[in-house]
Amino acid sequence: MKEQDHNRPRSGNNPSEGRRTFLQTLAGLTTSIMVPISCRSKAERAATSKAPTELASFEDTAVLAPVRDRLGELLPQRKLGKTGETVTMLGLGGAHIARMSESEAQKTIETSLEGGVRFFDNAEQYGNGLAEKRYGMFLSPDYRDVSYIMTKTRATNAKVAQQHLEDSLRRMNTDYIDLWQIHSVTSPNDVDRRLENGVLEFVQQAQAEGKIRHYGFTGHRDYQAHQRMLEQAGDVMQTCQMPINVFDPNYKSFINNVLPKLIEQDIAPLAMKTLANGGFFGGTSHFNSGDKPRIVPNALSVQEAIHFVWSLPVSVLITGPDHAEMMQEKIDLARSFTAYSEDDRQALVERVANFDGNSVEYYKA
Repeated sequence: MKEQDHNRPRSGNNPSEGRRTFLQTLAGLTTSIMVPISCRSKAERAATSKAPTELASFEDTAVLAPVRDRLGELLPQRKLGKTGETVTMLGLGGAHIARMSESEAQKTIETSLEGGVRFFDNAEQYGNGLAEKRYGMFLSPDYRDVSYIMTKTRATNAKVAQQHLEDSLRRMNTDYIDLWQIHSVTSPNDVDRRLENGVLEFVQQAQAEGKIRHYGFTGHRDYQAHQRMLEQAGDVMQTCQMPINVFDPNYKSFINNVLPKLIEQDIAPLAMKTLANGGFFGGTSHFNSGDKPRIVPNALSVQEAIHFVWSLPVSVLITGPDHAEMMQEKIDLARSFTAYSEDDRQALVERVANFDGNSVEYYKA
């Protein structure tokens, strides 16, 4: 099979025709499945829906009074799949917390809280545990009650998963984790190996013991790994973290091949790599910009790229800022967000279609 046949959704022998066909399907999915951005009861959602069997779209959802807690006004919230929880539409990525100075990490966490962010991503390997330690220093002591904290394990067997969980709880200075995810599945075989070695069974045991509240899985290399996990454990998975960005529909697409299945099974999509982790800025390695053709600013603005993702049925967009000012930029974009129309979404994807996928999304297998 030719590379372009594998990478892009197609109809007949014309790639652009196939892309248009897919975008029409995506637009229909978004219109009928989009979750409200405000925390609403089922009765309130039904009252504003065009059809009683559909969730309200952005266009159908009335604006409610902002949700507040003891720190102030939260960013708009979205439903977290089948968990019954709501989370803020923007989350702070933990990997970058480990790369900052200690003072900048504290400032970025506090800027997030002040800006209404209540979702905090992390993983046991970020900075060899440093990112989790900084949550234990600057987040949990004073803000655990208002924070939804997620971390992840790359364990390939139950014994290592148990050790990772114990270490994460200790480093983050908390008795429980809101969301624990099986991290960075790389292939169908990788999924099979982890399941056979009892990783999911241990995750479920940890939930039964009250050490975690919810669980899911992540990956950025191969959408077929996600498909295998959904085939094997989709009935119990609650969240799925994956690359979701405006270029993705053009190249080895998670949006095309995974997102519809998540919606069908009420598994919360968590969006990462929304700017391709440097790929939109010409970079071909994690965290870095580079000298390759740049989607931003040559074809899109940061606002267009970020607002595109929020115009899809994602529960939270997890951003990795380099510093507090960059986090504030994303908070401001969340405050100014208005959903793109069907035509606008299609136009943005088409605008970047001619960029090279191997460069833009270099992390995909």
